[in-house]
Amino acid sequence: MSKVDVLVIESDAVRAQSIVAALQFLGYHPQRGEECAAAADSTHAWRAVFVGTIGDAEEAERQFALLGSAAAHVPVLLAADSAWAPRLNAASSPFAARVGRVDFPLRYEQLAETLRSLYARLLGGGRRGEMRFVGGSQPMMRLNALIRQVAPFDSSVLVLGESGTGKEMVARTIHECSPRRDKPFVAINCGAIPAELLESELFGHEKGAFTGAISARKGRFELAEGGTLFLDEIGDMSLTMQVKLLRVLQERVFERVGGAKSQRCDVRIIAATHRNLEQAIANGQFREDLYYRLSVFPMELPALRERLEDLPVLIDEFNQRLARRGLGRVRLGASALQALNGYAWPGNVRELCNLVERMAILYPQREVRACELPEKYRGHVTMEEANGGAALLAMMDVQQPAASSAEAARTGVDPMLLPEGGIDLKDHLADIEVGLIRQALDVTGGVVAHAAKLLRMQRTTLVEKLRKYGLQSGGLAA
Repeated sequence: MSKVDVLVIESDAVRAQSIVAALQFLGYHPQRGEECAAAADSTHAWRAVFVGTIGDAEEAERQFALLGSAAAHVPVLLAADSAWAPRLNAASSPFAARVGRVDFPLRYEQLAETLRSLYARLLGGGRRGEMRFVGGSQPMMRLNALIRQVAPFDSSVLVLGESGTGKEMVARTIHECSPRRDKPFVAINCGAIPAELLESELFGHEKGAFTGAISARKGRFELAEGGTLFLDEIGDMSLTMQVKLLRVLQERVFERVGGAKSQRCDVRIIAATHRNLEQAIANGQFREDLYYRLSVFPMELPALRERLEDLPVLIDEFNQRLARRGLGRVRLGASALQALNGYAWPGNVRELCNLVERMAILYPQREVRACELPEKYRGHVTMEEANGGAALLAMMDVQQPAASSAEAARTGVDPMLLPEGGIDLKDHLADIEVGLIRQALDVTGGVVAHAAKLLRMQRTTLVEKLRKYGLQSGGLAA
């Protein structure tokens, strides 16, 4: 049986019945204070309190005391005409910041919205900066809105999306924004554990249940009691395990492997997969009844290529995380950002995070240009470097007839024409300069004096440019 989670302090029996019914409809487990003699951790997990008509002040105080330590943080649903309104709404009241008004006649929509706004207010600014979902694109605004809407309730969530889009982060964010945030968040990758071991991992086992079970062990359901259980890659779970999981989700009861004692569980389920479950159902690889049990609230995560306008803010976010780890920040120039905007990002946000960390290690505290990105990210920018190479060959009196026209014929783009969207001339010229310098050094075997002659500049000038672009190398000769 689920734990009681909302205390209802209401002397008017009709009002009490309506608020209890409304809270039950929204998925809560309320209890009238006058029916509760005592509250214990095994039977109660307070998530909110409703305060309405106060008939007997002393009795109301007794009921309010049932909250115990939870009174310091739970949201307060306060009837607009309650006698306690002045007390709880006073500026000096510790409850003032978490009071939501409830009007009668009661409406489900208003009650649900009041609860959502209260939890959003309580979690304003975030408890954990690393859990922030950044980006101002429309897909991200919709995603953040969905997270705020579903977090206060215990509805099962199914997170869908490509690998690397941040499905576990969505699950953690929902947990952190929910009333269960002070309880455990437990994750398990259903596709990474052999089918014969997954049952033990989920439900635990008793001593001697199988070879190697030298002692009893709790499973993930027990470890997540009162909190959230995240089932990653649920689409890779075997059909046999799907049947067993479905029973637990329906009845909230399970037994350890090798045990006969039934145990009740109070966990919120969030599942995730990169697979198309509807297609898997059609192919007989996933149970339809389990799918509908999990997808009470489905959420589709956008791929990075669908929100490229978020690249700058994502890079800044990753820089902040790197700084907290002691790594230097990396700055990407306009040409580098332009190149990254043309990349398909098959690895999504995870791939971008890895790239930023790599660039921070290679080029700390300075600007990275397109030509310094790993080759696969450069895209059309390699054309600019090719043009730089052609210019260098011209300086060396080496003929390369009609190279740019041949490139234009091959690609349909003339590299000498201004792009339709314009160009950052400073970065463009800097990219060409870096390309020419590198090629001059390659041609001369890294001898700076000889490279300077090819580039028609003083050796000291070239040394300054090498320092400016971070091209110094212990292998360069004077």
